[in-house]
Amino acid sequence: MTDLAAFAFGLPKAELHLHLEGTLEPELKFALAARNGIELPEKTVDEVKATYDFTDLTSFLAVYYPAMRVLQTADDFHDLAWAYLQKAKEQGVVHAEMFFDPQAHTSRGVPFENVITGYRRAAVRARDELGISAELILCFLRDLGADYAMATLMEALPYRQWILGVGLDSDERDNPPTKFTAVFARAKAEGFFLTMHCDIDQVGSIENIRAVIEEIGVDRIDHGTNIVEDPSLVALAKERGLGFTTCPVSNSFVTEQMKSDEIVGLLREGVRVTVNSDDPAYFGAYVAENYVALAEQAGLGPADLAQLAVNSFEVSWLTPSRKDAYIAAVRDYAAAQGVALAN
Repeated sequence: MTDLAAFAFGLPKAELHLHLEGTLEPELKFALAARNGIELPEKTVDEVKATYDFTDLTSFLAVYYPAMRVLQTADDFHDLAWAYLQKAKEQGVVHAEMFFDPQAHTSRGVPFENVITGYRRAAVRARDELGISAELILCFLRDLGADYAMATLMEALPYRQWILGVGLDSDERDNPPTKFTAVFARAKAEGFFLTMHCDIDQVGSIENIRAVIEEIGVDRIDHGTNIVEDPSLVALAKERGLGFTTCPVSNSFVTEQMKSDEIVGLLREGVRVTVNSDDPAYFGAYVAENYVALAEQAGLGPADLAQLAVNSFEVSWLTPSRKDAYIAAVRDYAAAQGVALAN
């Protein structure tokens, strides 16, 4: 019998829903605070972790954003991304499309240049030293409004070649995706791929999902499992080959369950759902651990996990030839473990 955890860790996979700022482990937080002369209210790792008492998205963000003040210099951003990428290597990640939130930094006086150059340096280093393909997705903070988002997009244009796509995250309450229609239209015109968070169980979730598919025309949806409430939208997403970047463990922090029924239901219907880690420093599980948690909760086997990995490459923003090469690597890995995938 295949050891499911070992299979999940060794499985070649892409991670498509990962917030770099959400990989700030307490130990690195203390190191950066000391480097930058910042006094933290917490004095130990246990004290930091004791603040991780989340019941919903709002309570999570109340802890998440203040922690970022230790990030100041390009070296800080490099060190944060590099720490994640080393961990990703251990978890079987061979390609990562990583979110970053520049407004969380520029709004407190950190230059955009510090953010993007630090992250980019880590991405290049990961290619050279770890053999990981790493790309950046600029996310707009929806609670800061469309004007600030548009200004951030303009600030990003000189770095266009370093940024693969744009996304939308933060507090969804009273901030529907249609608020940002013009920003995303401009981003699409500039050649960026598009994705948007449609967080689980929000007020107006299904209408927001409809809008991102039918009006904004995104290439992927982050979270988005509330789509099961409308079978016609599920059919449309399947027809268009849209990807859904689900995050089982983080779901379990803000709802009673990790949405395994919805994730697996979509998988069985042939929708391109993927599994990712979201903010792993806060939720205690990186991507392979999310694969294992979902498998244990939903009774999935190795073939199911391999299909999730195939999906991760299919809905990535890699070139077709690179997608095919990675998918072949998944199939070869599974076959070597005696696991057959559907064609």
